[in-house]
Amino acid sequence: MTSLTDAFGHYIEENHLVTHDDRILLTVSGGVDSMVMLSLFTRCGYSVGVAHCNFQLRGAESDEDEVLVEEEAKKYGVPFYNKRFETAAEMERTGESMEMAARRLRYAWFDALSREYGYTAIAIAHHADDSIETFFINLLRGTGLRGLTGISTQVGHIIRPLMFASRKEILEYAVANRIPFREDSSNRSTKYLRNKIRLGLIPRIREINPKFTELMRGNLERLTDAQLFINHGIERIHALVVEHRDGIDTIYPERIDPAFPQQFVIYELLNSSYGFKGDTVDALCRALKQGATGKRFYARDRVAVIDRGRIVVAPIAPDDACICQVERGALRSYCGNAVLYYEYCNIDEIRNFGVPPHIAQVDADRLRYPLTLRRWREGDWFIPYGMTGRKKVSDFLIDAKVSVPEKQRQFVLLSGDEIVWLVGRRIDDRYRLTHDTENVLRITKEIV
Repeated sequence: MTSLTDAFGHYIEENHLVTHDDRILLTVSGGVDSMVMLSLFTRCGYSVGVAHCNFQLRGAESDEDEVLVEEEAKKYGVPFYNKRFETAAEMERTGESMEMAARRLRYAWFDALSREYGYTAIAIAHHADDSIETFFINLLRGTGLRGLTGISTQVGHIIRPLMFASRKEILEYAVANRIPFREDSSNRSTKYLRNKIRLGLIPRIREINPKFTELMRGNLERLTDAQLFINHGIERIHALVVEHRDGIDTIYPERIDPAFPQQFVIYELLNSSYGFKGDTVDALCRALKQGATGKRFYARDRVAVIDRGRIVVAPIAPDDACICQVERGALRSYCGNAVLYYEYCNIDEIRNFGVPPHIAQVDADRLRYPLTLRRWREGDWFIPYGMTGRKKVSDFLIDAKVSVPEKQRQFVLLSGDEIVWLVGRRIDDRYRLTHDTENVLRITKEIV
């Protein structure tokens, strides 16, 4: 049987991830995956340094992780870099979720370390089971084929050299080689979707098929090959059906070969080149069939407009009101540099009524669909949660000392003509949860 060390070296060589001339920055949390990665790289004779992030979110646990990683780096005789992040304050400042804020902070720091100390690659300790979990997360979120290919082995200078190994194989290596590691207590919490899949869904599937991990590895490889094939085909179709002029792209659907599934081709064109999501493209295609000239659809920094059977894609103008309709059951919508995620639940599922500003929980039965999402306007008013009187949005933003650039990015979510949520800041008191509430719409704003 091939040892994990031999398989590790073979995987790096087969995928051309790094050579022994590279300097590799290892991102080590203290968990079993990254501690095993540190052992494997040093055992195989690579030149490495260790970067550890302390996000200061788990009190003493976070500090103990930091101590362990530093001790191991000293034991191996490799450089150790540590940074403590004010993650909670950053979440409050930006409105990002914990996962989004932590991801942005750590990757910016890894890039800075690489430039300062001459590291040519950054190694992340994701493995095969992580990729399988990502498949199910994206499947449940309604992603396209691209999201079902799992986690990439390499993106630019970021490499994932453990993608060949399962969580079980990594743990067995750690135990056999007496590698110390720490278990993050949050990994046992089922409030996170990934943990629900890891702890609930996948064990049940393994009861049906014990070889599930090996089976999914093959599935993900085939899905990745299929996406690469599609990418090549879309490049050819793009050259035939898209015209570029003065920074604006026009897609001509009638030029798409009738033998091809038109909606799928339009999705691939809009998603790969401009970042439009599946549910947005579905709505656009429905409007296209209805001949709804002038209807607009938004991605992060692009707007697609239907114009007499064509799709015109352009950058979002600063004065664009970004008006879009949010249908009942929608999963997400864009507002400037953020995305709103919609979750529909029963009042019994709501454990915490006091939520941070980037989350809104409103009485779903009071809403009139479709909801409207747009930039705020002069004259807009609402009744801020906890108050009884009306307040102009402009006055609320002044009182909150919101800067001019932030004001320009401020959105409101409306039910009919009434503001439900001054996005990222305050819900309207008329839509708050009460003792009579039965159904809840939970909306989360994340910066993208």
